[in-house]
Amino acid sequence: MPDTLCDLLPALIAFRRDIHAHPELGFQEHRTAALVASALREIGLEVHEGIGGTGVVGVLRAGSSDRTIGLRADMDALPIQEATGLPHASTHPGVFHGCGHDGHTTMLLGAARHLARTRKFDGTVNFIFQPAEEGLGGAREMVKDGLFARFPCQRVFALHNWPDLPAHHVATRPGPIMAAADKFEIVVRGKGGHAAMPHVTPDAILAASEMVGQLNTIIARRIPPMATAVLSVTRIAGGHAHNVIPAAVTLGGTVRSFDPAIQDRIEASLRQVVEGVALAHGVIADITYDRYYPATINDVDAAAEALAVAASVAPHAFTAPEPAFTSEDFAFMLRATKGAYLWLGQGAEHGHSACGSALHHPHYDFNDAIIPTGLRLHAGLAEAHLRV
Repeated sequence: MPDTLCDLLPALIAFRRDIHAHPELGFQEHRTAALVASALREIGLEVHEGIGGTGVVGVLRAGSSDRTIGLRADMDALPIQEATGLPHASTHPGVFHGCGHDGHTTMLLGAARHLARTRKFDGTVNFIFQPAEEGLGGAREMVKDGLFARFPCQRVFALHNWPDLPAHHVATRPGPIMAAADKFEIVVRGKGGHAAMPHVTPDAILAASEMVGQLNTIIARRIPPMATAVLSVTRIAGGHAHNVIPAAVTLGGTVRSFDPAIQDRIEASLRQVVEGVALAHGVIADITYDRYYPATINDVDAAAEALAVAASVAPHAFTAPEPAFTSEDFAFMLRATKGAYLWLGQGAEHGHSACGSALHHPHYDFNDAIIPTGLRLHAGLAEAHLRV
């Protein structure tokens, strides 16, 4: 690691652990955003706050080129109770940086500090600190708030730590890299009545149970075998007594896919299945279907550009053989401008997580050892696209 980075690390690690200890949920990142804005001002950047809610953009210019690039990090935490027992564990009960966004914010801030003093680029770097990635669409809100109109980006890049990859290894791919995320809720309504007289009471539990089985046939029987998708029923609730058939039962779940046509087909099939089962059982089913995140689709040239930079700063950079079924609202930014999303490994060489747990696990912690690699990757992307 170049000496020009060594002096940055102690302060960056302290910053990361501080925001880990003080996590904030989506659109509530007031303290985090204020700390980021203050740190950017200290190094001389032009700072804009309140974009898309609690988003922050720092602008750094060098030279005379009109070329532009955006580098994005997410700032929000998860509604999970932390169980790490670490000295820097969350001080906010039920709120936890269990996905490493504290590390992402820190690495991008480190890249801003590095580029502000080296300025080995010609153009404009927009450092985008995004709120509310975890299901609330912070990227969508920043775009709606004029992010790319106010801060044009010919390319935009983001990275996510990845416990399944060895520490410091980098992967990305052209085309789909993360799935579209849909969620559904089905409320099955009968009449309710005595369990001893089911013949006079449409059984919402029986209908809901059949729906669960039928929904799990959609991918296997209604979607072409070469297509890639997942449907999971993750929640069922209804009833409160052993001798009462409840009046209503609620089902919930998620659908993940990569092709909008397949997404359409799954939603249509879900509605057909639910309505058919409801009719057969004499119940009513109310369906709410929300396509809350689109698929994250990397631009081919941007992905190649990112891999080339990664190969120069990481011990191993490679094209991921397949996308992940997790989702990412960076997808909204990639719909607005060309760019790419990357995975930065934070696990051990033999596949064991350096911090012992997967993303969103109560024992997860970001691996501070990868901060230099993430910093160099962000800076390298800016220097490559805005080459002097």
